[in-house]
Amino acid sequence: MAYNYDNLSLQIYIIPISFCFISRNIHGLYLGRGKIMKIIKSTNYITSFSKKHTPKAQIELNQPFIIETRDCYGSQIKDHTILRSQIDGSLMNPATGPIFIKEVFPGDVISIEIIKIQLNNNGLMLTFPGLGPLGDLIVDQHTKIIPIKDGYANFNKDIRFFIRPMIGVIGVAPMDKEISTEEPGDHGGNIDTKEIKEGSKVYLPVFIEGGLLAIGDLHGAMGDGELCGMGIEIGGKVQVNISKVDTGTIKMPIVETEKEFLIIASDKNFEKASRKGILYATQIISEKLNLNFEDGYRLLSATCDIRISQIVNPLLTLKVAIPKTLIPNIFPLNIK
Repeated sequence: MAYNYDNLSLQIYIIPISFCFISRNIHGLYLGRGKIMKIIKSTNYITSFSKKHTPKAQIELNQPFIIETRDCYGSQIKDHTILRSQIDGSLMNPATGPIFIKEVFPGDVISIEIIKIQLNNNGLMLTFPGLGPLGDLIVDQHTKIIPIKDGYANFNKDIRFFIRPMIGVIGVAPMDKEISTEEPGDHGGNIDTKEIKEGSKVYLPVFIEGGLLAIGDLHGAMGDGELCGMGIEIGGKVQVNISKVDTGTIKMPIVETEKEFLIIASDKNFEKASRKGILYATQIISEKLNLNFEDGYRLLSATCDIRISQIVNPLLTLKVAIPKTLIPNIFPLNIK
């Protein structure tokens, strides 16, 4: 699929100030010596992943850029007096994009390196009837604003804790359907995996030319499960670098941390998601270590972990963790 970018006016003007204008969709951060880092503005967002969306920006491989994001409520909640029932639900879970990645085609695998996550000054957490596993015990709506300062989330006057910035929504357009940004899947999307943080890499399969990447739903902190239905929801900026992986295609997202490879599987319930993730992890172990399926299955059980990412989205998401002490480099893969 080809796109025309003439209407985006992507002329770059290098001037000796911190920020310079590029287009109505993109700013630029002047780095000196004639270099500019693109900044894709949060006013360019989608609420679904689909190949029908027109790209709002175009980037090149191995050229770091910055994405501004809104919080999961579309930055509609400005203070504690605004409740969930008072905002426009159609603007929920905006993801900045879509972004066309040059030289990326169906069947490719992209690596998204998370270089930096900068949070806004205030996060929020809402409670309202029906939200989360204990939503039946919530009687009234309530909005809590949580200031972020000096690396801490200030929960109240007595409680503060270290922030753990992460990305909740990161994905590409699927091949043949439209998927809400509230839903996780093999394309990525709302996978709410707390290990998607600074220093990690996210590997995604590519289904259409350019990928049409979008990122959003930052959290100041979130535990495994996202147990009340949200983390500390917050907007901010994310600096990333995208490269292409020399491998066969992958079946679902994979997250690389300092110590592990996480196979990210989403499905209707724990039984289906765990079978999906365990099967793929077993296939990977068997291929990389030249084992038959039975021994790969045994080794997975002896060395790997299964953990929950989130239980509150339309599909459940879990992760099967393969330690790097077992497989230092998961690529290339050739699993059909």
